[in-house]
Amino acid sequence: MKGLLFAVGAALALMGPGLAKAETACADLKATKLANAEVTAAATESQGGADYCRLSVTSRPTSDSEIGIEVWIPVGAAWNGKFVQLGNGGFAGSINSAYLKRIAAQGYAVAGTDNGHRAGGTDASWALGHREKIVDYGWRSLKETTEAAKALIAAQKAGGPKQSYFVGCSDGGREALMEAQRYPADFDGIVAGAPANYMSLLFGNAAGQQQALARPGAYLDKAALETLQAGALKDCGGESFIRDPLSCRFDPRTLICKPGQNSGCLTPAQATAAAEIYRGRKDPRTGRVPLPGVSPGAEALGGGWQAWITGVSQPGIVNAAGYQFGSNAFKYFAFQDPKFDFLKMDLGAEFDRAKAIMSPMIDSDSADLSAFKKRGGKLIQYHGWNDPAIPARSSILYSEDLRRTMGDVSSFYRLYMVPGMLHCSGGNSPTNVDWIAALDAWVVGGQAPAAVTATGAGGASQLLCPHPGVARREGDGWACKAAKR
Repeated sequence: MKGLLFAVGAALALMGPGLAKAETACADLKATKLANAEVTAAATESQGGADYCRLSVTSRPTSDSEIGIEVWIPVGAAWNGKFVQLGNGGFAGSINSAYLKRIAAQGYAVAGTDNGHRAGGTDASWALGHREKIVDYGWRSLKETTEAAKALIAAQKAGGPKQSYFVGCSDGGREALMEAQRYPADFDGIVAGAPANYMSLLFGNAAGQQQALARPGAYLDKAALETLQAGALKDCGGESFIRDPLSCRFDPRTLICKPGQNSGCLTPAQATAAAEIYRGRKDPRTGRVPLPGVSPGAEALGGGWQAWITGVSQPGIVNAAGYQFGSNAFKYFAFQDPKFDFLKMDLGAEFDRAKAIMSPMIDSDSADLSAFKKRGGKLIQYHGWNDPAIPARSSILYSEDLRRTMGDVSSFYRLYMVPGMLHCSGGNSPTNVDWIAALDAWVVGGQAPAAVTATGAGGASQLLCPHPGVARREGDGWACKAAKR
């Protein structure tokens, strides 16, 4: 008997390096039984000498749901034993297969979803008459994707992933915080980039921005944006980007044209509109500003205010992404009225009615992450200081809410503010960081991230400090210091 057991053990040991042969064939995964869902396609793709099982899934948790899901699983030794779920962007409506493939090529099993509809990223007309689809977009599609992906990984590998991560930016950042708040047991680590977690308040800011720009003489053309950017950079350090925005107090009213000045300055109406965009929507009843506005310093950059706030011309302002997001949200999420004009909306009581409808479905603003912390989850949040889409200070607002609610959160949470970065990437500064690697090192190796180096073109780099620290020059290098407020 001992000899037989030894022979079996030796055989299993010899199988170790070739266990991939015991994996379920990709095509056979079409027969996998899933709750609420079915595998509609399964095919093997190759890249860089490795094979990947690409699976298409449709989930129908309600009679009005049709959630598209895509899962990529590296075959055999190409898998690192880990799973990444990627967040979407904007109002979703499609799956970025190329991005999924790129993460799979790093060894991860990976999944993404269209959030329950097919449409362009700023179009929300799919929500008209379909409340369940708004819920799918807000949070339900995320859970359906997690459950389907983990079940398929387990079926293909005869076991689930050792670690599971969620990574997203923008709406994907909102989804990342939604996961930590609603499903704290699903992921070991989460990266939330530039999160739109105060989404209903963001739509209020968009309405305030557009109403300010629609006043007579208030529109900010390219020349006005260049004037604002130059003025902000001059007042806040004189470099190509602002290194410490919290220490800077730029007032656009200092740029109002003096008598006889016709260029390089702003009209009073333009200065007022800019000040309101920097400030954020003010409740006309109380004077409160629930969500901060955008930060100065990159108004005229490509991917900056023209893309998100002002458009390339006054008639073209309707094509700015922020205009489209705000208009669509109030028409289809809040009031179910395609004719609703947010330029005429009362920014007090009427906005509050809209928020009360939207917030339970789309906001991920809870500051109680105690269940996620208790399970041992780790969360990295980052945000570009010059984000024209989602105010950078909204991430600071969330981090402060966390500390007020939970006390010291350093054992599981880090926030990094990236000077000069636009929305999720780009800008006049080094912004590239491998956030997944930093998260993995924290979860697997217990290495809590401290200062992080962001890289850029030509070998440029900048030091990023956990908030509230900022990078300051120290001798020939940089070091993290306390922020000046």
